Amino acid sequence: MKFVLSGSFCELTQLSKLAVTADQCGWEAISFSDHVANLETLNTPYPYTDDGSRRWEPFTDWPDPWVMTAALASLTERLKFTNNIFVLPMRNPFLVAKAIATAAVMSGNRVIPAIGVGWSKDEFTLLEQDFHTRGKRCDEILDILPLLWSGEMVSYSGRYYSFPRLEMNPAPGGPIPIWVGGISDAAMRRAARAGDGWVSDLQSSEEILASVAKIRDYRREYDREDRPFSVMATPSDAFTVEGYRELEAGGVTHILTQPWPFYYGNTDDVAERCEGIRRFAQDIIAKFD
Repeated sequence: MKFVLSGSFCELTQLSKLAVTADQCGWEAISFSDHVANLETLNTPYPYTDDGSRRWEPFTDWPDPWVMTAALASLTERLKFTNNIFVLPMRNPFLVAKAIATAAVMSGNRVIPAIGVGWSKDEFTLLEQDFHTRGKRCDEILDILPLLWSGEMVSYSGRYYSFPRLEMNPAPGGPIPIWVGGISDAAMRRAARAGDGWVSDLQSSEEILASVAKIRDYRREYDREDRPFSVMATPSDAFTVEGYRELEAGGVTHILTQPWPFYYGNTDDVAERCEGIRRFAQDIIAKFD
């Protein structure tokens, strides 16, 4: 089992200290959530709470994940960088490919994009992308990205995207794994068919393990069950070595968490947050070495 530090809702000015601390004491990666803008009024209810309210307060920092990755890569040595979740079809695929490839080169190939199709029609409208075709466009972009990252002359012809022969460089030093997030059947099928991993929402261990089993069945359908596959989960009811081992036995490979509430509550103090990262590494991560 590996452990990923969630950078969600953290102040931008704290992220460098949090990342360096995690890098020094055995965390596998840090993840960033993704919103380009936070609209005051939503026409699309937030789908992951019972009442449709958002999990964050107005004026929360939402740094660009690939700018953040390149910046933090210069301060760390082994820490990897991922997302929960990067909304892929909300962007132009060429700009996405360029940003991720640049971050990959700058970090020594320490990036693992974790993508989803998104839920906020309002934000898609802001970025002038069609919300209703986002799933099908996402599937095409997942085909396009490895082509662009090859560094070779490539072309593509699809329903939503087509381009003549071209090359995009700098190219990453190796393949970039892509994880797919989402708890719908469509998202889990996409992870099984086109992803190198799956990312859960905040769910119970029972729900996570049921989803992993379903994805395993889907991967068998697509004749992909023998390929390496990661699962990054955020359990709402597992906080101990025993709980994490149960998830590991069911196929979970990464736990996404913020550790400081276990020791200091909902603190904003960066020193306490860093100490929480260290203590969790000693109390939990060290047991999985």
